[in-house]
Amino acid sequence: MTHSNVIIIGGGPAGYNAAERAAQGGLTVTLFEERAMGGVCLNEGCIPTKAYLHSAKIYEYAKNGKAYGVTAENVKLDHTAVHTRKEKVVKTLVSGVEAKMKAHKINVVKTAATLNGKDGTNFIIEAEGTRYSGQYLLLAAGSTAIVPPINGLREAIEKGYAATSREMLEVKKVSKKLTVIGAGVVGLEMAAYFAAAGAQVIVIEMTNTIGGYTDNEIAEILRADLEKKGISFKLSCKVTGVEKGNVTYEKDGKTEKIATDLTLVAIGRAPRTQNMGLETLNIHTENGAIITDNQLRTNIPNVYAIGDINGKSMLAHTAYREGEVAVNHILRKKDVMRYDAIPAVIYTTPEVASVGESEESAHKKGIDFTVKKLSMRYSGRFVAENDKADGLCKLLVEKNTQRLIGVHLIGSYASEIIYGAAMMIESRWQIDDLKEIVFPHPTVSEIIRETLF
Repeated sequence: MTHSNVIIIGGGPAGYNAAERAAQGGLTVTLFEERAMGGVCLNEGCIPTKAYLHSAKIYEYAKNGKAYGVTAENVKLDHTAVHTRKEKVVKTLVSGVEAKMKAHKINVVKTAATLNGKDGTNFIIEAEGTRYSGQYLLLAAGSTAIVPPINGLREAIEKGYAATSREMLEVKKVSKKLTVIGAGVVGLEMAAYFAAAGAQVIVIEMTNTIGGYTDNEIAEILRADLEKKGISFKLSCKVTGVEKGNVTYEKDGKTEKIATDLTLVAIGRAPRTQNMGLETLNIHTENGAIITDNQLRTNIPNVYAIGDINGKSMLAHTAYREGEVAVNHILRKKDVMRYDAIPAVIYTTPEVASVGESEESAHKKGIDFTVKKLSMRYSGRFVAENDKADGLCKLLVEKNTQRLIGVHLIGSYASEIIYGAAMMIESRWQIDDLKEIVFPHPTVSEIIRETLF
């Protein structure tokens, strides 16, 4: 039986980062990953979609270059070439993660692993007939795409005329008509790329807005911009059936049917806790997610759940930090996980980024706040780089403390600016403190300072 100080199940951002931190802390680590190192994020989520969207952005720049004094003829987006480049990017980064594991002498076992109770103080793991043991256990198995019980959907996925994000990133040919079920981050990013690649895209969403928890005003600006690029939205609609060539949905009690060549289901993800053997340790779950405290501990001593599997914040950067908190607790270092200032980004063009409270969430919590907002066109660099386009910076300030509690951006570089806003909220800075920060000029980030005054 192979013994390690720490056993980690899952090689995504939560798992591989925690493995590295544990090894740096002097612990021996065995990590199990049944697919590819890097998990969903690196192989079929964050990274490949960004590779796609960057190609779409370059294509849009070239196609619309005349406004900037740049002319080009016969500009095309070659999806086959884009897909090939995506594969190269993913392979490079996966190799990088594997190299890190090797450098830190982490025992990586590339197979599925199942919990099998305890032997004294050690946890027992079964993997292809081999038993492993460890003093500490980190569960980081991630999540899976939700496939709702829509009539015909599972059969459609099996036969290839519907797809989750995993299958969509392997599509070699752009369909003429694409229907996207769900207007969350994944749905919008996929819609944006395939629309740029030449598909006629229709997005169907159950709610009356897009972007999930995105600030409503920002979401409306994004929707208007995507509509200008040819994407159609059907909001407050419920999909009731998927079949080859058609999607059926209901709106206001009426049934409608639209023609489609391919359907993407992108309504969200669910923690991956099935068939792991959680019951052998009686690990508590709620709505399919493993319950954890602010140090990522489960109800079983020395067992932690990090990343998507705990369902708290299904973002790769959250997973990184959760893994660090769990490892720090194992190493007896004081640390706690905080979820109040975790940034979120939609990587469309324009980009959307947010952190902290939105108007909607602040109202629900009974927070008394004021809103400061300003057009992105008050940024010199934004105007210099964006012909006729606009964007918005919105800040939420708590009245009684004058602390910044929320930042919402739509416009270029939003994804690169938002980390600074997260630091401001995490540090609990007041508005007068923020006004003293010197921003570089000219940058789009200056819009935060301009909005403060």
